[in-house]
Amino acid sequence: VANAVQLSGTVGAHDVYVAVLEKLDTAGTGQEAPIWDSLQVRADGFYCPVYNTSNAFYWNGNDAVVLAKGTLPANPSAVISPANVPGFALVDIFGKIGENPANSTGSSAGNDGAWSTTFPYNNGQGVLVTKDHSMLRKASIQKGVTSQVAFFDPLLEWDTIPAVIVRLDQNGDTLFGQSGNPILDGNWNSLGAHACQCNPASVDAVEASNYLIYPNPSNGTFYITNASNLKKFQVLNAFGQELFTKELNQSNTVTVSIEEPRGVYFVKVTTKDGRTETRKIIIR
Repeated sequence: VANAVQLSGTVGAHDVYVAVLEKLDTAGTGQEAPIWDSLQVRADGFYCPVYNTSNAFYWNGNDAVVLAKGTLPANPSAVISPANVPGFALVDIFGKIGENPANSTGSSAGNDGAWSTTFPYNNGQGVLVTKDHSMLRKASIQKGVTSQVAFFDPLLEWDTIPAVIVRLDQNGDTLFGQSGNPILDGNWNSLGAHACQCNPASVDAVEASNYLIYPNPSNGTFYITNASNLKKFQVLNAFGQELFTKELNQSNTVTVSIEEPRGVYFVKVTTKDGRTETRKIIIR
């Protein structure tokens, strides 16, 4: 269980939820160094701040990752299995469980290996793509892997992009920092959306209202404008717990102030005709 984290809540049809390691201390160093700001603003929830409590979000390129249904037992040493996890059901598996793929020298002695582009994908031959890359599920994949694979071919169901990209100026030329090295940005632009060739039988679409929330990110005080069509709004944390709610009465602009730690929160609005919509806000 120490290698897992309990998730909760619901992801809507055709929606995306971005989960990120909780390293938000701007003064942190070493293993506690904060995540990049450009990644933080794309997160919907933060997890596993303390390694010794849960290391489920501390991935190297040689780690298999499993998404499953079920309720984790309280015992941190309990083995995750159908017998120990009520309601256990596999949803998706990334990698090959129990395998430690080699690094580019062919060694599997450490944690610096990754699955590669060349069969059998685990001996360091070819390009190591599950390390220092971002993996994007192919649009043609419509369901998860629920059985252990004999060989994990990372490009069978996933596309790969570099984890960082060089910053360019308006002319397309590389920008350099004071050290003389190119300025690198996290390659997070794909987070928050996913193309999928899914064709659900029915999806109830909710038309977005014409309201605005600003500034976002904020310091805890933000405004909702064009709110005259809204009946009420709620502020929720990443676990779906209500922090604040207010009934509205023909107000065009609403001021909201919440005293909560830095992180990602959600504003859920209900229109006068009963429709609901949720938007993400960042508090810094």
